[in-house]
Amino acid sequence: MSGLAYLQGLGIGAGLIIAIGAQNAFVLTQSIKGQHAGLIALVCMFCDGLLIMLGTLGMGSLVASNPQWIVLATWGGALFLFIYGLQSFYSLFRRSAMLEAGPGALMTARRAILITLGLTLLNPHVYLDTVVLLGSISGLYAGAERLEFAVGAVTASVLWFSLLALLGKPLRKLFSTVRAWKVLDLLIGLTMWGVGGSLLMFR
Repeated sequence: MSGLAYLQGLGIGAGLIIAIGAQNAFVLTQSIKGQHAGLIALVCMFCDGLLIMLGTLGMGSLVASNPQWIVLATWGGALFLFIYGLQSFYSLFRRSAMLEAGPGALMTARRAILITLGLTLLNPHVYLDTVVLLGSISGLYAGAERLEFAVGAVTASVLWFSLLALLGKPLRKLFSTVRAWKVLDLLIGLTMWGVGGSLLMFR
């Protein structure tokens, strides 16, 4: 093993994961709030790692050959993102009361896990990127190098979500005002609706 496959997996994986999307926005928001950031990041890492490994084991071709599954996931994901975005817009009008209640009382660990799973597993782009695309590229390698490529892509996911979970603390002072949170609510809502709209537009 030369390490080249690992570096290519790391680079390609990072390019696919590091993008403004619903999942990343949620991780960063909860990190700023100081609510289950590590747990949420671990769920994201686990899901990404599992899907990447499934892709390299050949599931990519199976997903690609079933367009009906992609259509179902697209509509389900778009609906989920629309509802979550609507909640963010609603927060614009009740942010003052939420801020006074304190960040620790807003979300349980169970709800954080369920939302993270929804944002991850109901987004068909996740499967197209991790299972289909990375799975297809891994087919260029054989044996140990294919596993090396997959480990590189998983490493990119671990590093990125760890960074998002750690960014919350230095950014917390910036979000000590109601106005800052309202701006974030607006951006999160627009992101969720934008991603959801793109799913339906380019399906």
